[in-house]
Amino acid sequence: MQRPGKGKTPRRNFPRKASNTDKDPVGVYCRIRPLGAENEECCVEMISSSTIQLHPPDGLKANRNGEFKETQYSFKKVFGIKTTQMELFEEVAKPLIDDLIHSKNGLLFTYGVTGSGKTFTMTGSPGEGGLLPRSLDMVFNSIGPFQAKRFVFKPDEKNGMEIQNQVDALLDRQKRDSQPIVPKTPSSRQRADPEFGDMISSEEACKCDNVDEDCCFSVFVSYIEIYNNYIYDLLEDAPYDPIRPRWLSGGTPVQNNQFTPPQSKILREDQNHNMYVAGCTEVEVKSTEEAFEVFWKGQKKRRIANTQLNRESSRSHSVFVIKLAQAPLDADGDHILQDKSQVNVSQLCLVDLAGSERTSRTKAEGSRLREAGNINQSLMTLRTCMEVLRENQMYGTNKMVPYRDSKITHLFKNYFDGEGKVRMIVCVNPKADDYEETMLVMRFAEMTQEVEVARPVDRPICFLAAGRRHRNQAFKDELSRRLEERGGPISDDPVLLNQLVESLPQLPPCELVDPSDDQTLSRLIEVLEKRHCARQLITEQFNKTANKLKSMLQQFDGQLGARETFLHDQQSKLSEKEKVIIGQKTEIERLEKKSKMLEYKIDVLQKTTDMYEHDKRSLQQELETREQRLQRELSERRRMEQRMQCMVTDAKLKWEKECERQVNAKQLEMQNKLWVKDEKLKQLKAIVIESSSSSGAAGGGGGGGGVPQRSEAPERPPRERDRSMAQKRTPSPLSTALPVHPMHRRSHSAGGEKWVDHKPTSNLELDTVMQPIIPNAVKVSTPNEKALSKCNMYVLRHQELASDGEIETKLFKGNVFKTRAGGQAVHFTDVETLRQECPTASSRKRRSGSAERPVQTDDIENRPPLMSTSYSNQKRRKP
Repeated sequence: MQRPGKGKTPRRNFPRKASNTDKDPVGVYCRIRPLGAENEECCVEMISSSTIQLHPPDGLKANRNGEFKETQYSFKKVFGIKTTQMELFEEVAKPLIDDLIHSKNGLLFTYGVTGSGKTFTMTGSPGEGGLLPRSLDMVFNSIGPFQAKRFVFKPDEKNGMEIQNQVDALLDRQKRDSQPIVPKTPSSRQRADPEFGDMISSEEACKCDNVDEDCCFSVFVSYIEIYNNYIYDLLEDAPYDPIRPRWLSGGTPVQNNQFTPPQSKILREDQNHNMYVAGCTEVEVKSTEEAFEVFWKGQKKRRIANTQLNRESSRSHSVFVIKLAQAPLDADGDHILQDKSQVNVSQLCLVDLAGSERTSRTKAEGSRLREAGNINQSLMTLRTCMEVLRENQMYGTNKMVPYRDSKITHLFKNYFDGEGKVRMIVCVNPKADDYEETMLVMRFAEMTQEVEVARPVDRPICFLAAGRRHRNQAFKDELSRRLEERGGPISDDPVLLNQLVESLPQLPPCELVDPSDDQTLSRLIEVLEKRHCARQLITEQFNKTANKLKSMLQQFDGQLGARETFLHDQQSKLSEKEKVIIGQKTEIERLEKKSKMLEYKIDVLQKTTDMYEHDKRSLQQELETREQRLQRELSERRRMEQRMQCMVTDAKLKWEKECERQVNAKQLEMQNKLWVKDEKLKQLKAIVIESSSSSGAAGGGGGGGGVPQRSEAPERPPRERDRSMAQKRTPSPLSTALPVHPMHRRSHSAGGEKWVDHKPTSNLELDTVMQPIIPNAVKVSTPNEKALSKCNMYVLRHQELASDGEIETKLFKGNVFKTRAGGQAVHFTDVETLRQECPTASSRKRRSGSAERPVQTDDIENRPPLMSTSYSNQKRRKP
């Protein structure tokens, strides 16, 4: 018979808030990872590009109707098992990088069950770079030619940026170069690290086209983790052991501060009411390789552990922040405008959330159990914040969002309040074992899509004329071209000009006073003719030198052609050698990459080994503690056994003496009874004899003679006094018997009441005939409020060792009633005792009676009834 459906409470209709056109919903995407084995059961099916369907696995408990319920969930887009990292980046992360370059913030985080592929989606692997390396590569590909020199932008420790002049920046660069400890930025002409370079191929490189060329950019990165609801800086240079800090035996760190535990950071609010991590390290990077090297440095310090479900399970939430600072150029387009108010800072947060897990599946213990509890608590706080935001936006309520309950939600509260776009990638493992956890993730993702975030507004930089950098560069290029055409810069040497002038004849005075003066003109003509001849000589000499130089140049050209032929041959040989060298370098890079991967695995294994050693030491200490406790319990048990043996011996001696006294009293009583019977028989005999003698005397009198009458025998005085004295000396068995208790009322357990049957796990099964069977009872091993609220009667089974060495079971019964505070209380009203005995006291009285003589009926009737001492208020139940 189908059970009728229960009526649901009608949902309260809140006044729906009008939709805001300036808000966009949170973009939620879904990515399905491949199964680990081909024959493994799958519970997730991709129906379309935006919908998936969940199938309950085989063996799962069906619903009330006996049917399995299949559910469908919709997303902005669903990425199947064949989706590449490039396709995922193009759809999800590339729009966020465009917004970052255009001074808009963004938040991207991965969410899902442990082992669902969140870290692979965010970081990737060699040959398949994830969202983080591709985002860095796109940023530097877009702003590469427009980057400012190092230390021009400088963090002000208050979540802002300052602009330094050229002199201060140069001094900071020189100071940095003088420190050999600080690793320098790798040159762009050097080959990239193979571990970083293999993440992204050159064909998959992306670039933003709409970049403001009149600005200078600088990139800063920071890397933090939230572990056990504490914030730690993974790029901090403080030397410490990331696995376990070394401490002295007294609980204090070592004196030389070589290894100190990391200090947690605090959250603060800047002047724009944005949350940031105070004192967090921000590293300025100038290339993708340098940025990824900084990320890898922090990744090695991140806390990971080995669990039953994931060999490298993240035990903390990691947050990688890409901060982009940009400022406009001045009117000349040559230097950065020295105005802090014109500096715009935008950031993109890439968050890898730790996976939710159940301890029943991961078998977590100790510190792993505590980590899992903190991870699940922070994710629950994130869900609660989303639910409150959704309710406030949909129904117009004004509930307070509990951002401060967790560090991860408190850090990103500005994004949900409208400081940038929010994107979430839900990673799903389609195997059947994760079905229940996947259901919870799908519900959270479906609810998150209904939360709306305000659109970020464009931030104008300045109102200077556009194209300043281009005009400045065009001017420099034109100047360089003209200098090259002129053979380089011309230097006017006055010494060469003086020598050339002195080699020519001196001009005579050319003052004409009289128009008929022919001498001055003739002298001037003569000097000019000499100068003309000298100039011709110089020209002929110059032509000869030029011809000679041309012949030399032609000779040099011939020799150069021969040299070029020779060089071409050598270059062909060199190219062959270079191919061999490139092949060897490729092999070396492959081996270096393999070596680095092995080093990373060794580090992970070392961490795991140290964790196991720590767990081993803790388990050994616990084992030693338990062994000591067991030894103490054993010694206490021995002492208890000795004490009980002494008590049993004393009780045995006491009861033996008591039995002897009772036997002696019984013997004396029987002797008195026998004596009384003897006296009665003697009296009866005397009466018989007297009657016979009297009859004989009568006959003799008739006959004339008779026997003289026998005098009566003297009677023995009654021995009531002796019997009373014997009773005073030895108590009668009737006096030692326990008083007869009236029969108790019938237990309520036989009625229709609802009982809570509390049976501790330490009780033993006695396998006796009379068992306390309570129908319609809720059996528990530990009392709880849920069981007490359903019942009105309570019974507690208690076993203890009786004085005769048998196990005695007591049933403490009581009534359950509600208290004023809303709880449950028990009032005990009755006690039943169930006791098992052996009939070792076989009737000694019966043997003594049968051995001597049969008991008279009048004595049996006159004897008071004896009560058995084994009753002990015992109650019997109906079968």
